[in-house]
Amino acid sequence: MTMTSRVALDPFGADITAEYARLRALGPIVPVELPGGIPAWAPTGYDTLKGLILDPRVSKDPRKHWSLWPEIGEHPSWGWIMGWVGVVNMLSTYGPDHTRLRKLVAPSFTARRTELMRTRVEEITAELLEQLAVAGESGEPVDVRAGFAQPLPMRLICELFGVPEDMREDTGRMIAAIMDTSDPSPEHAASVQQQIGTVLPALIAYKSAHPGDDMTTELIKVRDDEDGDRLSDEELLYTLLLVIGAGFETTVNLIGNAVVALLTHPEQLAAVRAGEISWDGVIDEVLRVHPSIASLPLRFAVSDITVDGVTIPAGDAILTTYAGAGTDPAHYGESAESFDAGRGADDHMAFGIGVHRCIGAPLARMEAGTALPALFERFPGLELAVTPEELRQVPSFIAYGWQEIPVRLGG
Repeated sequence: MTMTSRVALDPFGADITAEYARLRALGPIVPVELPGGIPAWAPTGYDTLKGLILDPRVSKDPRKHWSLWPEIGEHPSWGWIMGWVGVVNMLSTYGPDHTRLRKLVAPSFTARRTELMRTRVEEITAELLEQLAVAGESGEPVDVRAGFAQPLPMRLICELFGVPEDMREDTGRMIAAIMDTSDPSPEHAASVQQQIGTVLPALIAYKSAHPGDDMTTELIKVRDDEDGDRLSDEELLYTLLLVIGAGFETTVNLIGNAVVALLTHPEQLAAVRAGEISWDGVIDEVLRVHPSIASLPLRFAVSDITVDGVTIPAGDAILTTYAGAGTDPAHYGESAESFDAGRGADDHMAFGIGVHRCIGAPLARMEAGTALPALFERFPGLELAVTPEELRQVPSFIAYGWQEIPVRLGG
């Protein structure tokens, strides 16, 4: 496949599973075009992606290793990618820089802190379920995404980071704008950057003046005891962008995707209710088949890398294709695209792998593992109020989730 025959990815992500099946038929590594015409390589299988993620010749630092980095300003339709690669945090650094940032940030995400949040997750869950019950008293459909899957992680992450009430709506709007890849226009990119440059500095200023027992205050104060190292102003801002965004949007989709998967597979829901399938199994299978992040931009070849006879030239961009890996028949068998909560496939890479594994993964799992059983226990007659075909994917090739999930709560 020549450079001119790149496959353009659907910026709306309308059918991500089918798109990866088509790409997989073209080979293990396929030249693709991201929204706005950004060239990249897409690994289409599990082993290929895992090998590249763990390969030390693959970097996440565009400033050092993306040959097109100096040209970004010449392409107005590429501006949207800056919310992903034009940042300085654990998502966009390599080698010692990444190690340093992770060392500074990771202590804020301890298992103890996650466990301390469990009671709060249970309280918010109970409150939201009560509100859902009231909203559904008439028998009319309610949106379980807007009424449950979205506000639970939003409230939790805002409490965790000390985001005051009057900043929460803007914070949610900022994250949604970053995830939306349907509009590569310079105007959308400028809007995203304007929101990042407004919302987060306001939060930092507020928490600097009003410190509390929260992660933003910790990150402002964090200092390495060994050498006195701390986050720079830029690193602090973009680290907050990463951890708030990752801790919010991904959990919204995890919960929402699990609800849809179970309601469209009633026999599996019955097995879960009977204790034959664990909620951990449900969560792992959702993350495998419908990962909250389908494709993460971007990684970069430090040197030429040959994959199954195809050479990725040094300086080229590589897409991290979790949705492609999770539905690879070569790894998960012919039923790879099917949801099977009893599969026991806990080797998915939806939270990353190796040194880049998501430090917030235990919190996301705890939220979903609390919210989902409570939802299905409170509403045993829960059912979709639309056909599965009527559900609309969020407008993104990055995020994997539904815009609305209309349900009837049942008797």
